[in-house]
Parts: sequence; structure tokens; C-alpha cells
Amino acid sequence: MIGADAMVKCLEAEGVTSVFGYPGVAICPFYNSILQSDIRTILIRTEQNAAHAANGLSRVTGKVGVCAVTSGPGATNVITGIATAFADSIPLICITGQVNSELLGSDVFQEADITGAVESFVKYSYLVKNVNDIPRIFKEAFHIANTGRKGPVLIDVPIDIQNTEIKDFAYPEEVSMRTYKPTVKGHIVQIKKVAKELEKAKKPLICAGGGVLLSDAGKELCSFAEKYRVPVVSTMMGIGAMPTEHPMYFGMVGNNGKLCANRAMNESDLLIMIGARVADRAVNQPDIITTNKVLVHIDVDSAEIGKNALPSIPIVGDAKCIFQDFMEQEISCEDHEEWIETLNEYKRNIYRKRNPNPDYVDPAEFIKKLSLRMQKNGIYVADVGQNQIWSCAYHIVREGRFMTSGGMGTMGYSIPAAMGAKLACPDRQVIAVCGDGSFQMSMMELATMRQHNIPVKIVVLKNNYLGMVREFQHYNYQDHYSVVDLSGSPDLEKLVSAYDMKFIRLENMEKADEALDAFLERDESVLMECLIDPMDLVS
Repeated sequence: MIGADAMVKCLEAEGVTSVFGYPGVAICPFYNSILQSDIRTILIRTEQNAAHAANGLSRVTGKVGVCAVTSGPGATNVITGIATAFADSIPLICITGQVNSELLGSDVFQEADITGAVESFVKYSYLVKNVNDIPRIFKEAFHIANTGRKGPVLIDVPIDIQNTEIKDFAYPEEVSMRTYKPTVKGHIVQIKKVAKELEKAKKPLICAGGGVLLSDAGKELCSFAEKYRVPVVSTMMGIGAMPTEHPMYFGMVGNNGKLCANRAMNESDLLIMIGARVADRAVNQPDIITTNKVLVHIDVDSAEIGKNALPSIPIVGDAKCIFQDFMEQEISCEDHEEWIETLNEYKRNIYRKRNPNPDYVDPAEFIKKLSLRMQKNGIYVADVGQNQIWSCAYHIVREGRFMTSGGMGTMGYSIPAAMGAKLACPDRQVIAVCGDGSFQMSMMELATMRQHNIPVKIVVLKNNYLGMVREFQHYNYQDHYSVVDLSGSPDLEKLVSAYDMKFIRLENMEKADEALDAFLERDESVLMECLIDPMDLVS
């Protein structure tokens, strides 16, 4: 057995079923060895999307996604996908090939210091120097990626190490790392403090972040909110932690959030933020969540607590474990019905009013219609730009998932992430929604969908602009538009026909129901182009 064989055996031991990637000479031994395995290899058309696809698979399964690329430009191309996963705490293993060990540092062909390059975007990185270390390194890497605050781990393997014979391969059963001991259980004294504050609170509120989904704590969140009658809002990454139409859910907070959700944050007297970073997109004025209220900040990453807002009660731990501990407490709450009714009144009466152009598709109404026609457990993947904000505001999550690139805001994320999700969940409906700008950042993956028979459905909201930037320039530069015109974009009908995909064009809302029925009727790849008013705004 050589090092490359050992790498594959490690993936098999971890239950990996798919690897997304792009081969090159420096990773060829690995790709040669994986042919003897049942692990499915997916040839992505550009390396960044290998990490995005692994990201999508990870988010719907809760397992670690895996991608593998070659050295030099292959490794540097994947960095954006690694950074995207890091910003949203998605567990990935990114394997990169590397030049011969003896040549490291001599600037040979396709050499790049990838471990150094990704230092700020990974939980940890390894440069394998001894073939016999491969089993230990892979075991540690999977453990690091999927525990504590989850995230990507990079393993850089020189080609000579891949080709070297390994002695007595044995995959470790356990991990023992003296310097890595993530906290999962919350401190019981702190939990009791929160229980006492909840008993006194008249206007309590939970703000759920992406950590609730990462710890699979959605059911626990709902149970807690229902039992103690505590309203819930979410960050962008927390969308879907509670069904959109749940009576205790009041929407997304932040610059582009629901007005009633932001008002709830401002007026609450006890704010429990769980699995959220308190970053600027959700809370751009930290004083608002610390003034005249008790702030409880719960996060599995101790470094996030107090970084942007100083909490009254900090708790380090996993969201699922924390909710389970809360439910074991005997808490006698105040009656919160008046507070809930106030928020319901805000929801009914305080919202952004739209005045859509009837000559075009109204993205708000379209997304609502699409949501209600999707399978209840369908997976909706939003890209970045105006399409993302419309999706956050109007997509209705029932029993499915809502996914997007929140922390990094990476355009081109939706199609490869949707491919990864569909590959992991072939029986579930998966839809990628993007703008015409973000579509052109990943449209090469139509070939991957075709080659590997991955029937993702794609919606392109087309307005011939980089819409979010154009909107920013509208407000801040008095309509002085610079480098946002997408003239020269391809005819999408001709483009998708080259990939033998079905195409539907929707020009306005008159035939939206009919078009959506055709779009969703069969589990096949379809691209629907929706013509959007170029001057439409998200706010």
C-alpha cells in the first residue's frame, strides 16, 4: 500500500461517499487509487466549485464534505471555496496535491505554499511529511472539521509521499489531541442564570444563528420557544432553524431583514443570541442589543462571545446541548402573550411595501409561489446579490432547508452547492436561485450536472445588471453606475440547449403558475429565466 492508497482508505473509514475535484499531476496518485474504491468522484469544472459542492453536501447531511485538487493553480483556485466554508462554519476536508517534498521552497512548476496561503481561512492545515502519518492526520482532520465550531481543514500531500509505501496501515479508532478540546456542554451555573432571567422577562426574544442548524438543534429550538412562549428571529444563516410560518417566528434580522424582526430585537428586555456571531450584517449597531436589556450570548466558539457585543451572560457550548439543558430546568415564566401579540401586530402592519412593474416578473411574488409549489422538504439554495435578499425575505421554509453564502457572500455559490446537496439527497427537490451575474460565475457546472446526471433545477433572475452593486450605486452615487452593466451575456435558451437541458422563459407574472408547474413537474434539470425590472430594488 502506498500513501495514495492510504488516503483513500482513510476516506472510506470516515464513511465518505463522494469526492469533488479536479485532477492534475500532483494529485494523480490519489485519483488513481480512488478508482479501486466505491467512493464516487465528481469532476467539477473549476476548483472553487469543488469546495462549494462539498459545502452543499455537508450542509444537508451534517457530515464532512471532501474535495481534492492538484497543486499550484488548482490549490489557489479552491481558496475562495475554503474561505466560504470557513465564514459559515461548514466542515470540509480539502486535499491538495503538492510538488515533491525535496523540491519544496525552490519555486518549481506549480508549487504554491497552500498551507500558508489558507492560514486565515481554515481551522487547521497539514503538510504531510511522512507517509506513516497519513492515518493519524486524516483522523485528526475529520475530528477537527466536524467538532466545536465546525470548519474546513486542509491536507497538503506531496506527490512523493503519495507514492511512498506505508508500513502497517491502521486507521485510529480515537483522537487524542492535547491542545484541542472543544466545549460542548454549557456551564450549569450560567444556564441557571439564564433561567432566572427568563422568569423575570416580559419581552424575551431568541435570535437563532447558523449554529442552531449546524448542531441540528431546530427541533429543540421549536420545543423551547413553544414551551416558554418565547418569540424567535434569525440571522441570515439561521433561516430555516424554525419554519417560516411557525407562529413564534418573526423573520430575519439585519440590514435587509424584516422590520418587525429588527423592532423585536430593539424592544426585547431579554435577548438570547444562540449560534450567531453578532456580525455587522445582522447587528450593525451592537449598542442596540446591549442597552436596556439582558444579553445572553451562546456560542460553541468562545472567541465569538464578547467580540462584537459584551453579553450579560455568556455561555460556551453546542446549541443542541444548551437547549436540552434549558428544557431540564424548572422555569416559571411570565405571561408573554401581550408581547407576542405586539410582535404579531408589527408583522401585520410594519413591512416594506413593494410596487412591482407589471411588465416584468415580480421576484417577491415569484419566490413565494415557487416556495409553496416546492416539495415540503425541498432544498432552496440562494446565490448572492439581490436574488439572495429577495430569497431571504420571501422564501417560505416548511420542512426543507434554505442555504446560501452568508459570511463571505460568495457569488457563484448556488449551483455547485445545489449539486452537492442533490448528490447527497437524490430523493429531495433541489433548486438553485441566482442572478444573471452569479449564474455566469458557475455556468460551466452545467457540464458537471449533465456528465454525472445531477438533476438540479436553476432559476435565473435576469435584470442585465450586477443588481446589488447597481442598487448601492443608486443610493450612494446618485445613479452613477460603474462596471455593473452585464451586456454581452449569453442567450440562456441557446446556452442550456447545448447541455440538453429544458428551458423556460418567464417574462411577467401572467403565466407564472403555468411556468412553475412545468418547471417542477419532473425530477430533471431545468433552467427558468425570469425577466426582472432592471431598476427593481430590494429595499
